[in-house]
Amino acid sequence: MNSIVINIGNTNIRFGLFDEDNCDISWIINTKPYRTSDEMQAQFMMMYQNHKIEAMNIDKVIVGSVVPQLTYDITRALKKIHGKNPIIVNRETLSEVQPKSKQMGTDIYANLVAAHHLYPADKKKIIFDFGTALTASCIDEKGETLGVIIAPGIITALNSLIHDTAQLPEIELIKPKSVLGLDTVSCMQSGMVYGYLGMVEGFVDRINNEVEADCFVIATGGVSHVYKPLTEKIHIADRLHTLKGLYYLGQDL
Repeated sequence: MNSIVINIGNTNIRFGLFDEDNCDISWIINTKPYRTSDEMQAQFMMMYQNHKIEAMNIDKVIVGSVVPQLTYDITRALKKIHGKNPIIVNRETLSEVQPKSKQMGTDIYANLVAAHHLYPADKKKIIFDFGTALTASCIDEKGETLGVIIAPGIITALNSLIHDTAQLPEIELIKPKSVLGLDTVSCMQSGMVYGYLGMVEGFVDRINNEVEADCFVIATGGVSHVYKPLTEKIHIADRLHTLKGLYYLGQDL
């Protein structure tokens, strides 16, 4: 069975083509500026053509969103393309995971679901999502949500820093050559990379202490690949982790 899975985030919209449980193709478009459903239909069809995807060969379309004002227009565009209603999944979609909060975002719930399906059944799991916000969510061996942390995202903080200062430039978020920099760019890179790395490692230690376990740690989101090589506290990085959770939520609907 072929499925298209769409994760509508505050910064990006990520698409994934699943053949059964495997995501063979993935791509991203920018969430903003907001477009009409007709404009999105044209853009989506162009991306399908680029990736040689035939809409008629897609058996299921699954959508998860944290941007309510976009959900209707995107699902409307997808219905026009595929001739069927997309399946909308959220924290109220039943699964083996217990969200325990009516305020939990769809992306966080999907991250917990994917972790529960994919990683060691005998361990508690922590999922870091490096998105518009940096979130850390924790789940136990039985699928019970233990709690969530929300902090400003790396790119969000960096953009705020650049916007609110007169002389700090835009930079590429990469590991600097040294922790202590001697030019503005490397100084900023060190602050963003090692500053947030220290936050992530601190969260892991504090969560492990609170839940009295050595949790298995997963990183996902746009800049997760920057941080995974810098610490042994992150066991695996997977940019498609949230998409996989949405797929699992929608596969039986």
